[in-house]
Amino acid sequence: MIISMFVAAALGAGCSEVNPEYTPAANQDDTGKPVAGFALGADISSVTEYENGGETFYNTDGNARECTALMKEIGMNSIRLRVWVNPEDGWCNKSDVLVKALRAKRLGMRIMIDFHYSDTWADPGRQLIPEAWREYDAEGLAKAVADHTTEVLTLLKDNDVDVEWVQVGNEVTPGMLFHTGVDENNKGTGDYGHGGKLSSHPENFAKFINSGYDAVKSVYPEAEVIVHVDRGHLLYVAENVFDVLEQYKAGYDIIGLSLYPYSTEDPAWKPEVDACISNISTLHKKYGHEVMIVETGMPYNMADASYEMLSALISGSKGTGHCLGVFYWEPESPAGSGYTLGAFDNSRPTHAMDAFTEAAANDR
Repeated sequence: MIISMFVAAALGAGCSEVNPEYTPAANQDDTGKPVAGFALGADISSVTEYENGGETFYNTDGNARECTALMKEIGMNSIRLRVWVNPEDGWCNKSDVLVKALRAKRLGMRIMIDFHYSDTWADPGRQLIPEAWREYDAEGLAKAVADHTTEVLTLLKDNDVDVEWVQVGNEVTPGMLFHTGVDENNKGTGDYGHGGKLSSHPENFAKFINSGYDAVKSVYPEAEVIVHVDRGHLLYVAENVFDVLEQYKAGYDIIGLSLYPYSTEDPAWKPEVDACISNISTLHKKYGHEVMIVETGMPYNMADASYEMLSALISGSKGTGHCLGVFYWEPESPAGSGYTLGAFDNSRPTHAMDAFTEAAANDR
């Protein structure tokens, strides 16, 4: 297999075996191999960086666990991993992604790859062109998207990693690949396109999506391509994007949604969860595509409310018959990391994660 010495060392340093007495997670056969079904997962893309900083993770019994194995022990069957093009510190580049993907592969977990097409975070407020691509025109950017997608996925495939889902862009609500935080003609909206047009150049956006789609299918023909937007409780946010993709006949397989219904007033999450569940059915009916909740989360210190929210979201979205899975975003984030929407406290999973354990048990 094509693994650099750096990757091999990092893999060996961080990976421990899952508890051999643990029953296989939902949607895994007796050998731990993933099979089709409802995805229960987490994005744990920061795990190698946390490990490098000395973080150790524990299960609720206080036993140390490698984080990917701990996700499986909780009941998850899927892992989501982000990719940056040339990140300044190296985390989430293609080699780092391979380290984490190989851990998931060893544990028989399903894998989603999330391309940001940026050197750093891509989200509704920033979809910044990678520095190496800054001089490219639209055609050049489309080619760069294809080349980068092909390069990363080929590395994974050459190392016998099976990728089931691929996101072409991350929270592409305003579009993607901008030179500044927003598209030039979208300045002044006050919320980076949240309330207005997708982009002043929707044809280019569709071109970039198509370029990524074709690249994915060239490496993993059976992988499903996800286009991902934020605020899954607001129907118009998704419609702004998917109306354009339908108009320009862009290729995609799954509609991906984020939902962060956090509030300091429990149970203020319920209206947003109910709206998101309703939107799943509406989006499927309108566009004919299945839906996934690829990101969700609530404050780590609201574990009881988060458990209730997750239980409602998992059962409700699954009950629509058109949602393929639910992923928590970075549950392993240490309370002192500056990110407060994780689901660990004192390096251990909070009660919130019991929602996944129970959902996995119900799927057996």
